[in-house]
Amino acid sequence: MIWYPLPVTFEKTYVATRRQLRWVAESLIAGPQYRTAGTIRLAVRPDGFAGVAIALAVHGTDLVFGDDSVALRGPVAAIAEAAGVVAGPPEGVYPLDDPLPDDAELDLDPDAANWLHRSLYAGGYAIKQVLPQQHPTLWPEHFDVAAVEDEVNYGVSPGDDTHPTPYAYVGPWRTRTGPFWNAPFGALLPLGSTDDVDTLSAGIEQFFERGRAELGDRP
Repeated sequence: MIWYPLPVTFEKTYVATRRQLRWVAESLIAGPQYRTAGTIRLAVRPDGFAGVAIALAVHGTDLVFGDDSVALRGPVAAIAEAAGVVAGPPEGVYPLDDPLPDDAELDLDPDAANWLHRSLYAGGYAIKQVLPQQHPTLWPEHFDVAAVEDEVNYGVSPGDDTHPTPYAYVGPWRTRTGPFWNAPFGALLPLGSTDDVDTLSAGIEQFFERGRAELGDRP
């Protein structure tokens, strides 16, 4: 798995799509789910993500509810009405950062959405291979799929202020030093925009195993 720098224009397009999909995860799935079932946990899927307790999911650039769907395009209020939900984050669960604006309109780039979905799904698969006793969860707060073992976070983020595009990470709760630890929270591995799920998963697994070795959890 080789990561190449992206053209600036596509990186900006990706970041805009990433931001909108996080809004969708937080305010069109996690929020309604929390108000109905008391949980904010989401699950990754091969082409998107879904609630774990209600029948709401993102597939590609569509919001799917029951046997119906609506494109994630245009005013969020109209999308929420079509899905039969009240848009809004899970209030009081965590501090809100960049909440969904009341007048938000969605305009997702399909290629950017596909890269995001591929990366998150590959991360969830890799977690299950390396940490079979753990259950990968997509958390709406930071929009990352992650699991914890022995005070170490293992996961994949679709990007943030530290690194704007998808990356895998190993985040020990106690600060570590050395060449492997290349991020403020531990270590990160950039994920390629053209890699398929199998290639991404294999690279993430190797990275997690390297992290465990660096931590002394593996020879």
